Amino acid sequence: MLNHSIGMQIFIYLGNKTLNINNLGWCQFHSHHKQNNLLLDNNNVARVAAQYKNAYTLYTEQGTVQAVLSGKLFYELEGDFPAVGDWVVIHEQDSHFQITAVLPRKSKFSRKAPGSKVKEQLVAANLDKVFVVMGLDYDLNERRLERFIALIYESKCEAVIVLNKSDVCFHVEKVIEGLRFTYPHIPIVATSAIEDDGISQLKEHIAEGVTVAFVGSSGVGKSSLVNALLGENVQKVKEVRKFRDRGQHTTTNREMFLLTNGGLLIDTPGIRELQLWSTSESVDHSFGEIEALAEKCYFRNCTHQNEPQCAILEALEKGQIDKKRLANYDKMQREVQYFHKQDDRKSKREKKKRAKQLSKMVRKKMKMKYRD
Repeated sequence: MLNHSIGMQIFIYLGNKTLNINNLGWCQFHSHHKQNNLLLDNNNVARVAAQYKNAYTLYTEQGTVQAVLSGKLFYELEGDFPAVGDWVVIHEQDSHFQITAVLPRKSKFSRKAPGSKVKEQLVAANLDKVFVVMGLDYDLNERRLERFIALIYESKCEAVIVLNKSDVCFHVEKVIEGLRFTYPHIPIVATSAIEDDGISQLKEHIAEGVTVAFVGSSGVGKSSLVNALLGENVQKVKEVRKFRDRGQHTTTNREMFLLTNGGLLIDTPGIRELQLWSTSESVDHSFGEIEALAEKCYFRNCTHQNEPQCAILEALEKGQIDKKRLANYDKMQREVQYFHKQDDRKSKREKKKRAKQLSKMVRKKMKMKYRD
């Protein structure tokens, strides 16, 4: 049965509008898949609004339901389970809902999972934009921002840089000017969730049916911004530790909310360890001015270390590019190459393991055949 209490919550956010899959972010990409799958209709398509250990909260045209994965799908997915933002197919059985399929994703925001294993951690799916929230209370780390931008390019989403806590910064315009020089094509919005500054500018980037994910470190004010956009305190917030200016984990799981205009917000827990899950092309894209200079180097395989007629080294000497930004570019490229090598080794080991298992099975069948 539908969870009517949460279903009412959706109705309040949307005002007097009738809830439909377009409000939930359904677009032409998904419609194309729907036309090629006769099993789909509006009554059995849902979107993942929250993910817990063994259960999911789903948004449907009829309201909100709780569901679990079907046993068959659990084994077919091999660990690649639905994430917040995914579109899924559901079926009702004995007044309970089961997820029986996950529809193709038009986009996804991922990072490398924390730890030494080379594994993808999916943060959210089917996004249109990613808001990178940076705090103006000593949290503005440009090297960390460069990593976020590279991951957003990889996700095929639009980036928006949100500078929160503008009420405690006395040189906001100077910060914005510096970032606009580095990211001329990315919108930058200064906000203060406490004083309600910049909230209307954020809303301009969240049209009906547009899905936005908030990402950033703990304590930068992601949940406070979500509350400001929703117009009520839905998400819990905590004060930043004053003696260290470090945030505390308030949001513990990813969750989707609907705005009155039909836009969708995904709040995510603070990200402390931000390792890349992207390609060299995404890193190049996020460091566009460095990549443009690299094409002017005399040698095609220039490492930008000590080669003659290196355009990057010449620009560095003239102060045209930031030394720390160049160092982070090199570091991120090496990181991507390392993880790709590790991933290739992992794939080879798994392929070898499957070949051994197949060979063992064939030998066993041959022995049984000759015994008979």
